[in-house]
Amino acid sequence: MRVARVSKNGQVGIAVKTEGGVKAVFGNAAVNDLDALIASGAGLTKAAEAAAAGEAVDEASLVFLPPLVRAPKIICLGLNYKDHAAESGMAIPEFPTVFARFNSSLIGHGAPIIKPSFSDQLDYEAELVAVIGKGGKNIGKEQALDHVAAYSVFNDGSIRDYQLKTPQWTVGKNFDDTGAFGPWLVTPDELPAGASGLKIEARLNGQTVQSSNTEQMIFPVIDTIALLSRCFTLEAGDLLVMGTPSGVGVARSPQLFMKDGDTIEIEIEKVGLLVNPIKAA
Repeated sequence: MRVARVSKNGQVGIAVKTEGGVKAVFGNAAVNDLDALIASGAGLTKAAEAAAAGEAVDEASLVFLPPLVRAPKIICLGLNYKDHAAESGMAIPEFPTVFARFNSSLIGHGAPIIKPSFSDQLDYEAELVAVIGKGGKNIGKEQALDHVAAYSVFNDGSIRDYQLKTPQWTVGKNFDDTGAFGPWLVTPDELPAGASGLKIEARLNGQTVQSSNTEQMIFPVIDTIALLSRCFTLEAGDLLVMGTPSGVGVARSPQLFMKDGDTIEIEIEKVGLLVNPIKAA
């Protein structure tokens, strides 16, 4: 199933994509809060069923909101594709390179990514998201994928000069309105195991700037869950943002950064298309 958090005429609702088109339900407090449903262990089924019984809607009439906005943890992987590690001049990591994002940075499909006035180094990163649906610690690889509730698309918008001011990347990865997320949460039954083997691309103003496959991840979803859960407890609603392939703007010659008026598209085969305009602050 494919579920999204949306609004229309100021009302927040839930949409589901069916074979016959998109249906939505608005103002139903029992299903509007996807964060609460995921955290409770209920997953997406209740929301999808409610939306499927709702009204048929034109997808273009909907405002897509970030699917989840109260993740207990947003855990991002850096250097998780060999080609991206190489273009960054970094060694292939022996353990996932992990940093955190904050919920305050998240925006939805169609919302503008904001370029701050004091930096011209706003970069794109096409990434897969795995949503944890069942928490745990010391999760074995054989059970790891059972802990995933859904997958989605992410653009890890990065302010590179601020990211590289310190060895810790946190500041440059958490500017407001830079973490584009969505539009759909896609349940694992619609995808290959671990969302592996899927084409992943970024296109800036229609030009392909990143093109790879999720099978190229150094630490795929199954390994990431097993490794990280040795260190800390994963919780229902956690987001694992799985890293980006080569082609980022900072590694190009000449460098290529996003600017006011640009449009960035991130597309993952079978998962979805995430599109955001760029707007100057």
